[in-house]
Amino acid sequence: MKNKFYAYIQQLQDQICKGLEQIDGNAFFKEDLWTRPEGGGGRTRVIENGTVFEKGGVNISAVHGKLPDSMQKLFNVGEADFFACGLSLVIHPKNPLVPTVHANWRYFEMYDEHGTIINSWFGGGQDLTPYYLFEEDAVHFHQTCKTACDKHDPTFYPKFKKQCDAYFWNAHRNEARGIGGLFFDYCKETETFSMENWYAFVTEVGNSFLSAYLPIVEKRKNLSYTHEQRTWQEIRRGRYVEFNLVHDKGTLFGLKTNGRIESILMSLPPHVQWVYNHHPEKGSDEEKLIEVLEKPKDWI
Repeated sequence: MKNKFYAYIQQLQDQICKGLEQIDGNAFFKEDLWTRPEGGGGRTRVIENGTVFEKGGVNISAVHGKLPDSMQKLFNVGEADFFACGLSLVIHPKNPLVPTVHANWRYFEMYDEHGTIINSWFGGGQDLTPYYLFEEDAVHFHQTCKTACDKHDPTFYPKFKKQCDAYFWNAHRNEARGIGGLFFDYCKETETFSMENWYAFVTEVGNSFLSAYLPIVEKRKNLSYTHEQRTWQEIRRGRYVEFNLVHDKGTLFGLKTNGRIESILMSLPPHVQWVYNHHPEKGSDEEKLIEVLEKPKDWI
């Protein structure tokens, strides 16, 4: 399974990078291959200063070795070996009318002293962070997520949508990071759902990413915007940074386990503002976004 999934994310990285380069029309991803001293490595690809995308990264990694102490505590186990691989992406467009997007799909195995798998699971999801709310874009993104889920289990979309709203919640601001999507973790084998079934589901979601995001980019990328709208985008990006550095488990885990800092902080946008005690004008488009972020809604 680990070889199968790693081969899949390599192909998916190529596919997503190609799709994003085509819609940008100007910038290309730069590739950075790296190795991890304890075992494994990755392939980081970053796009910057494009016509459409100001900054973005589509990264894959496959790492293995002794389970770090922090993970032993997290999983409540003693010494063990592990393997983990995944694809993680964050894309920050230049135009404030185009939303930021994040996605991640990953697989984890843990072994006993004989090298036998004692635990394995999948995790991942995809979520959208707009700066201006176009309801039809939110519906499109969520409908694409639901369509992918429904092919495997009709209970998946409502369950994983709810988990996404709960996870990407900026508790210290009492608002969501964005308008959500899907979030799932610790997807393990059950009597009715095998690891092959989980593989089919996770790859279905991964394959749906471009069709969830690119039509929105295409629709909004050439819209004109004002300096004030760009300022609002940068203020909202500040909330994105806050979530990633205060709450995001993957970022915190990477920082605490001596992970590769360039890959971990790839998710941070290049231009951000923090304005003291900022509140949007009553009845404005900016306030319309905040109302939805404070009370996540069902888009389907």
